[in-house]
Amino acid sequence: MRPVAVNPASLAAPSGYSHGTLAGTTLYLGGQTALDADMKIVPGGIVEQFRQAFGNVLTTLRAAGGEPEDLVSITIYLTDIPDYQAHGKEIGKVWRELAGPVYPAMAGIGCTALWQPEALIEILGVAVIPEHRLIKQ
Repeated sequence: MRPVAVNPASLAAPSGYSHGTLAGTTLYLGGQTALDADMKIVPGGIVEQFRQAFGNVLTTLRAAGGEPEDLVSITIYLTDIPDYQAHGKEIGKVWRELAGPVYPAMAGIGCTALWQPEALIEILGVAVIPEHRLIKQ
């Protein structure tokens, strides 16, 4: 079975990458920053950027038939770890609003910059979607 690109129409059109790649029942979710459909980073700080970036991840997951409980791993890249930590309760509230009480294996990694200079966060992940829910592209 060949890997298949998953590129939801509601996200910015990818160029040189895919929002997700489905290999069997495993969906590899490409790194998502807080880009909106107009290819602009949402304003307002880390909480708003987390909401947009994680929402983009979930949009790709759902386009393949997945749900938040199918996430097995999330990696969060941050340009300012103390800022993320200072807003941890708010970010946790956004997580529960978007994904419920499900928490996969996670890592937070500090970095000096992301692809878009105004991006504060990038989220990527891996999900295993049950065969009966898979939407084959």
